Amino acid sequence: MDTDKSHIRHCVLYEFHQGKNATKAAEAICSVYGLNAVNDRTCRRWFERFRNGNFDLEDEQRSGRPQEMVADDLQALLDQDPSQSTSELATQLNVDQSTISRRLNEMGKVHKAGKWVPYKLSENNKCQRLTTCVSLLARNKKKDYLWKIVTSDEKWIYYDNPVKKKKWLDPCQATVASPKPNIHRKKVMLSVWWDMKGIIYFELLEPRQTINAERYTQQLKRLCEAIEERRPFYGHGKRKVILQHDNARPHVAKMTKQAIIDLGWEVLAHPAYSPDLAPSDYHLFRSMEHFLRGKEFENNEDLKNHLDQYFDSKPESFYREGIRELPLRWQSSIDNNGDYFDDL
Repeated sequence: MDTDKSHIRHCVLYEFHQGKNATKAAEAICSVYGLNAVNDRTCRRWFERFRNGNFDLEDEQRSGRPQEMVADDLQALLDQDPSQSTSELATQLNVDQSTISRRLNEMGKVHKAGKWVPYKLSENNKCQRLTTCVSLLARNKKKDYLWKIVTSDEKWIYYDNPVKKKKWLDPCQATVASPKPNIHRKKVMLSVWWDMKGIIYFELLEPRQTINAERYTQQLKRLCEAIEERRPFYGHGKRKVILQHDNARPHVAKMTKQAIIDLGWEVLAHPAYSPDLAPSDYHLFRSMEHFLRGKEFENNEDLKNHLDQYFDSKPESFYREGIRELPLRWQSSIDNNGDYFDDL
């Protein structure tokens, strides 16, 4: 029994022996220990117990199932299906729903909603993720090669990016309706390449254009020119480009593979269905979405100018942080046996 609770009960017993009634006893105790020390109802209950000759200050054993049994059975039900509601659990254990809520709280359980994942991974997918991450992490421990990585990805960018904001209103005041964005609204595809020092090259396709192997190969040639201009430390035996991109068909096509061989670059292993291991997805694009929110663009040139401003506004530390997070994510995937992990 709690020490403070035990002391208050001794005080109640003392007031009983002093011949006071329950109300006066509660007032006297609260005047010394605070208004919430004990209430009138509790004092009456203890006074009734004392009058019956029971001066034991410990709680009486309650009827019904022991608490330990309820907790053990509750844990067993949660092990079977942790998504059950408190009412479902109470019905199965034949106890009140309030008892279930109290036991869950005592067990330290919290109610969490599940998260959406990019893909339902098969055991083969998990095995591939695990094997790839082990290999990448082992290589990183032997020699830091993160500075050599040039990471790339594509993303659809909309010309209009409406945002619905919450407003402070009076309880009876109606909210202002906003039209839902058109799912067919105009968009263009962004292709971007960057490393730990910042953006190397990006381009916007024409509306309705998408990436295919031929177009991606031409992009890689333009990327090579940008690297020679902006990253002179690559090439000539100084530093070899390690290209990091996902397994989209244009990226793994025979034409693309040959182009990368001709450029003398290496491709960093990347398991399928793994946007959580792609720096653009988990770092750059997240930040970019906040920047684009609420903006509208007239044409590609207008959009390109805004993207230029956005990329230039980010310090080198922003890009460095995004790629330096890769080993932490490889380790998280390993710790989760190749499955998706809670985001960092």
